[in-house]
Amino acid sequence: MPIYLPETTQTSSEALTPRQIVAELDKYVIGQAAAKRAVAIALRNRTRRQKLAPELAEEIAPKNILMIGPTGVGKTEIARRLARLAQSPFVKVEASKFTEVGYVGRDVESMVRDLVELGVDMVREEKLEEVRSKAAQNAEERLLDILLPPTRPASDEDPAATREHQIQTRERLRDQLRSGRLDTRVVEVDAREKAFPSVEIITGSSVEEVDINLKDMLPGLFQGKTKKRKLRVPEALEFLAQEEEQKLIDMDSVARTAVERVEQAGIIFIDEIDKISGREGSHGPDVSREGVQRDILPIVEGTTVNTKYGMVRTDHILFIAAGAFHVSKPSDLIPELQGRFPIRVELEALGKEEFVRILTEPRSALVKQYMALMETEGIDLIFTDDAIHRIADYATVVNERTENIGARRLHTVMEKLLDEISFEGPDLLEKRVVIDEAYVIRMLADIVKNEDLSRYIL
Repeated sequence: MPIYLPETTQTSSEALTPRQIVAELDKYVIGQAAAKRAVAIALRNRTRRQKLAPELAEEIAPKNILMIGPTGVGKTEIARRLARLAQSPFVKVEASKFTEVGYVGRDVESMVRDLVELGVDMVREEKLEEVRSKAAQNAEERLLDILLPPTRPASDEDPAATREHQIQTRERLRDQLRSGRLDTRVVEVDAREKAFPSVEIITGSSVEEVDINLKDMLPGLFQGKTKKRKLRVPEALEFLAQEEEQKLIDMDSVARTAVERVEQAGIIFIDEIDKISGREGSHGPDVSREGVQRDILPIVEGTTVNTKYGMVRTDHILFIAAGAFHVSKPSDLIPELQGRFPIRVELEALGKEEFVRILTEPRSALVKQYMALMETEGIDLIFTDDAIHRIADYATVVNERTENIGARRLHTVMEKLLDEISFEGPDLLEKRVVIDEAYVIRMLADIVKNEDLSRYIL
């Protein structure tokens, strides 16, 4: 019997073959074919696993991925786009956050709790979409009750005639409300004060999130008092619609669905895993790093984490780890953790040709972003091909001479290049600005030539 992920998780990714997944990723990330291929296979394997008998599906563990490559080459972007493509709960954590727990770090289980919170938000949004129209209808009826309170007929009046008159008056009010003729009116609504917040209890070396519901423990004390609020009709309608949405959503069902989705489709991206690589026999901070690895190990292996929405199993969460590994190497990780990341892909450093493609090809390419930003000021910004090649050339040169920060260097170069136009844009009389090679050289050549200056500015 096939097992299916709850709600809409399987819809977008199930139909996509690994080749189509790579094609989707190509729209946003340039190059890195090996990494895209690895994540596409991992995502497709999830779809395949859903179609197996439950007892066999339970045995198939996800093939976690270790991405090795310098900063700014697309590691995080590949993982983020993959999660969006799969409609999966996705959380990115920095491995270095988990060092020195109790001083500056965090409990490693918090990554799973964050993922569950995200899953709950996703499912709640989907449920809101389902009940939005019903909630809007209910809110409209409540607002009409406020605008036209029901009245009892006098003893000498015909009840049927009075009711008919009220219905006609109510429908006329409804038409006025929908046409916006009542927008200036102010109404009084009953606003319920927020429930008592959950409490975080610090126990020992970690922060355990404990949801203490004092309303259940002391039912007479926290009933949620109401207070009168004066609002204009459109604001009142929106406020009442939000209240109705909350009434129509069963949060217990949302929590159950979210936990199931996290267990079956969650993706955790552990960045900077090279910062915690360290083996036995070393002293100082390396001991702490190995401790973090040992803490992360059971979560990657598969364990049960207690969250305020219930127990969450991590056996089938996909873990994608990434690191530059400049100083250390993957073999510096403890063997048990290495074994939990069987798929290793090396991402290549980016050069001039890739920079040219990054500037122009992706759906939200950097050049398109700046053109759109300037268009809001009425400026028609045009980049010539030779200008784009020159920008890529300068970015490559600065990366070679100083620290190689990959595609992020393009952001610093573009900001410096367009500094003058961005500042003077609203006051420019000439609304058509052409960025050609001569303009790029005039703005950047001196900085790039001066190594000390480029080290600070670019």
